[in-house]
Amino acid sequence: MKKGQFFLGMLLASLIGGLVALAGVSFFIQSQAPTNFDEKQKASFVSLLSNKDFTIPDGINFVAAASLATPAVVHVNTTVSYSGRSQRDPLQEFFQMPPKEGESEDSQRGMPMSSGSGVIISADGYIVTNNHVVDGATKVDISLENNKRYVAKIIGTDPSTDLALLKIDATGLPFVKFGDSDNTQIGEWVLAVGNPFDLNSTVTAGIISAKARNIGILRDVEDNLQVESFLQTDAVVNPGNSGGALVNLAGELIGINTAIATRTGSYSGYSFAVPSTLVKKVMNDLMEFGTVQRGLLGVNIIDISPELGEYLGKDFSVDQGVYIRGVNENSGGAEAGLKEGDIIIGVDGKKTNTVANLQEIVARKRPGDKVEVEYLRDGKTIKSKATLKNFSGDTDIVKKVIPKTTEFEGVVFEEIPPKVKDGLKLSGGAVIGAVQGGKWRSAGARPGFVVTSIITGDGRVRIQGPDQLIEVLEDLSGEEIVVLGMFQDGTEYYFEVKVD
Repeated sequence: MKKGQFFLGMLLASLIGGLVALAGVSFFIQSQAPTNFDEKQKASFVSLLSNKDFTIPDGINFVAAASLATPAVVHVNTTVSYSGRSQRDPLQEFFQMPPKEGESEDSQRGMPMSSGSGVIISADGYIVTNNHVVDGATKVDISLENNKRYVAKIIGTDPSTDLALLKIDATGLPFVKFGDSDNTQIGEWVLAVGNPFDLNSTVTAGIISAKARNIGILRDVEDNLQVESFLQTDAVVNPGNSGGALVNLAGELIGINTAIATRTGSYSGYSFAVPSTLVKKVMNDLMEFGTVQRGLLGVNIIDISPELGEYLGKDFSVDQGVYIRGVNENSGGAEAGLKEGDIIIGVDGKKTNTVANLQEIVARKRPGDKVEVEYLRDGKTIKSKATLKNFSGDTDIVKKVIPKTTEFEGVVFEEIPPKVKDGLKLSGGAVIGAVQGGKWRSAGARPGFVVTSIITGDGRVRIQGPDQLIEVLEDLSGEEIVVLGMFQDGTEYYFEVKVD
């Protein structure tokens, strides 16, 4: 046999042997086919990830922050008095007829419901939420993460920052510790915790996308004192998240989720939160005084921009800053020497690149507080001290005016707020502040309803105020009366009730 033929034979023998071996293994595998999915998956995948450590370092782990924040974020459900969103049929309501087809009982009764979120900030039951969550509410129900329920009292609200402080009667509650939003950095991981679409205790993650963002949503604030200096994030936030927590990875509260950038009504990529440094100041004011103490510099301001320079025909010495368009007489700014044309570049050592920056820093102060203002004039840097004043032009602390209330058979009657009285063109009357169930509620009494007259068997009595109304009712024991009046949108209404 030739040497070449020998090697060719060896090669063929090796190939045939390999094929036989593979066929045998294939037959064995088929005869031992997996009988469940655990075996199927083990047989189908090579475990390239086995014996690997995939534990996420604590510094970027969301679990700890979520576990701290979730128990302290609550569901806020509000009942709002009639606001003109549905037509009222007095006979239908008085005789308790069922709602019309396609009409809910709440809308038929003129008591629309809304919901949002809130954050417990003390063990004794103080809760922060958005003003727009509780605006106009006649009842605020709170649901905790453990499903306990409470009725909250509104301690105070601040439309200028869209914040509100609530209180429930409870102790030993979990709460979220305030963090320092000033130290929050762009690119930092954050969690949004709330109740979007009534999905309780929902946690989403994102990063800080921008700071001191003004998006122009607080346009209808009285005296034009709105403060918008939001933290912008890409954490998913939807309707129902309003008033919920934005926390850092230490589980500290760095913002209150307030708004979303959307053209559809749902999340479209960015959400906005009131920074915690401002939240804490507003909450302290509301708890201590019942209203927010706003310290004002008294200047009319606008952001520096190339467009502004072109409009004014000026070449600014800086690319960023806050241009003073005017200074109010007798204001803190005027007394500090600020003038039209100055460019504010810092307050109390913090840069003020934009109006939003400046407003947020000043909004943390109270009337009487002093701030150091750094500004540019004719290219020179100047520093001066300014004493902030309130809207009245002095340094007095403003106390909340608590309306006088009286109660009769579980119904709380209050003085009509001046704005409501002027809007309805009323000279007298009493507004229902609360109805504690019972026959008055069954008869049709609703919070927010303004009582203007009482009709008795002896005729009609016009109501001048709560005290006079109580005197009239106390003299009508045992009588059937008709209560006339209107809701605060001007809708006239009446109901009948028997006085005990």
